[in-house]
Amino acid sequence: MLLLICERTRRKELPDMKHLVRRGRIAIAALMLSVSVGTVSADWHQFWHQASIDYQRNNAWPEPFEEMDARQVTAPFEVMKSNGWRLHNTIGHELFRSGDGALLASGHNRVHWIATQSPESRRNIYVLRGKSDEETDARVASVRQTLAGFQTAGVATNVFVTDREPSTAPGAWATKINRNWMEVLPEPKLPSVTASGGATATQ
Repeated sequence: MLLLICERTRRKELPDMKHLVRRGRIAIAALMLSVSVGTVSADWHQFWHQASIDYQRNNAWPEPFEEMDARQVTAPFEVMKSNGWRLHNTIGHELFRSGDGALLASGHNRVHWIATQSPESRRNIYVLRGKSDEETDARVASVRQTLAGFQTAGVATNVFVTDREPSTAPGAWATKINRNWMEVLPEPKLPSVTASGGATATQ
């Protein structure tokens, strides 16, 4: 009798259990579907956003890339300009007195020109390293003392120590080259024909 009652109870619970399992499966399927639809929707919007960017970029070509290319082309020249100014603003051995590292008269003139006449972005003085640390320190102190005596407005002039010695040439050789160039330089004269083909006022 007891077995018969348990069997009837199990038969009543079995359809409820199947119904519950079916509802759980439907809920899980709906959840997975909503997640996948959300992912697909996000990917779809990202795809169209990127397609719009590519379309605008292709229509504007080469405008977005010209400035970047121009910067890459001019970057080596900027490095060359900085190196050239660095060598130009280097105070070499010949501008210091040997032994105590004091600036000579020509050194004072060079420091004055750098501090007052060079572009403000290039007002850096590079002191060539001496034979010893004491001589180098004396050279830097002499340059700073000279700078303190100038009344300069604007950007302050910085002093650095460098090991790169600028290339120099003897003054007699430079004078000879300049005189030879002046001897072969043709005399200036106006053209005899204008751009339109008529005679000029010199005729």
